[in-house]
Amino acid sequence: MDKIGIFDFGGQYCHLIARRIRELGVYSEIIYKPSEEYVAYILSGGPGTLTDSESPKLPENFFEKINVPILGICYGHQMIAQSFGGEVGRGKEREYGKKIATIKTDSPLFKGLTNNEQVWMSHFDEIKKIPKGFEVIAQTDICKIAAFQNLERKIFGIQFHPEVKHTINGLKILDNFLDIVGCRRTYNLEDWVNKKITELKREIGDNKVIMACSGGVDSTVAAVLLAKAGINAHFIYVDTGLMRLNETEEVKGIFSELNIPNLHVINAEERFLTTLSGISVPEKKRKIIGHLFIEIFEEEAKKLGEFDYLGQGTIYPDRIESAQPSKHATVIKSHHNVGGLPEKMNLKLCEPLADLYKDEVRKVGKMLGLPEKFTGRHPFPGPALAIRILGEIDKEKIEILKKADAIVTNIIRNHGLYEQLWQVFPALIPVKSVGVMGDERTYEWMIAIRAVESIDAMTADWAKLPYDVLEEISNQIINKVKGVNRVLFDITSKPPGTIEYE
Repeated sequence: MDKIGIFDFGGQYCHLIARRIRELGVYSEIIYKPSEEYVAYILSGGPGTLTDSESPKLPENFFEKINVPILGICYGHQMIAQSFGGEVGRGKEREYGKKIATIKTDSPLFKGLTNNEQVWMSHFDEIKKIPKGFEVIAQTDICKIAAFQNLERKIFGIQFHPEVKHTINGLKILDNFLDIVGCRRTYNLEDWVNKKITELKREIGDNKVIMACSGGVDSTVAAVLLAKAGINAHFIYVDTGLMRLNETEEVKGIFSELNIPNLHVINAEERFLTTLSGISVPEKKRKIIGHLFIEIFEEEAKKLGEFDYLGQGTIYPDRIESAQPSKHATVIKSHHNVGGLPEKMNLKLCEPLADLYKDEVRKVGKMLGLPEKFTGRHPFPGPALAIRILGEIDKEKIEILKKADAIVTNIIRNHGLYEQLWQVFPALIPVKSVGVMGDERTYEWMIAIRAVESIDAMTADWAKLPYDVLEEISNQIINKVKGVNRVLFDITSKPPGTIEYE
């Protein structure tokens, strides 16, 4: 199987590049040093600047030793230019967001594209002088060297990000690069599933696993994989008091329907709410929840006998935002099952889905026989409603958000919109505003509605919900949920925002 090596320089989109290459049928993996097993390399973007001596660099004499096709993106694009004698420096202004690039369509990298393409930019530094032996093949009104190439060596650099869907024909650009490389398109998820089951049998064997389950897509698919591999696993569902309305009963029903044994339901609402009392900083909330989860898991493991592994439904986006795979990445937010874990645990980790993106997880779920109602379920964060209540948490706010969440979900389903959206949910904004109800003055909380469209959670666009649907949501929340007098609609994409608020 041909492999593409993707150098990780700490960019938020690094693993999204890997996801896109896999989508095109070629296996890709994140690397930090070259190897003869790779038929080509992609150099990712990153938050660093080449003028800083501490910024990440390629291995010494990389370009002298490597003779395979190379594609540099953003920071990687600048790194190629500097390595071959070009000049990189600060631009006159930052270029961020959707831009129109004028491109040379006779370049094999841009085969099949038009002369003017929408691309996604995210940079301040830029190439000031192109190196000898390279030619410019794209520019914008701000960035005069938005892409270049050296056809003889099959080296290409692009300042914009083809891996994000805001670059309309970005996937085509990556597809063209794979054609230039001439690699075989043999990677598929069916093989991945078979190899993963074999791997679980080999690595875990007769050892016992205690698995964290929320009833969501990720943990459910991970649980089924363990069951398919014949692993001796016990599944722990912790009712934190922060779950959605009727969530606990739904989880019990899911595991019963899938015939997955050994589900243990733990009621820990009072413990979580007491520990979270007075905490308003998002990272502290996430870490508290992560630590408390592990404490409870280890306590339950002792009650049930000796366990060797802690199973989790961690997927790639969790690890990316928590900056776990990269020594260069910036932490966006800690996920309770990644950045929230304590430094020392008595259990080893088992994360069967840690290399997959959400859409890949859904496909794997279908391959394993899970019905659409499970594989199509919207993502729900591990910290649950704790990060959809901005600021401090208390019982009153939780009850408000539970009721609002049920209303939003029911209305979206009734209008046939649920399957069209990646996520839709309300969040409680801890700001009170004046309102009027029944000729009386009110002073109550705000609810923000977040609805996004995405394919992998790495990027997302805000969903353009019909006005009549928004009106129905607003009316029902205000009329049926005591303590709310104003409903807002969030129109922020990712980036610059994240899907969840905290």
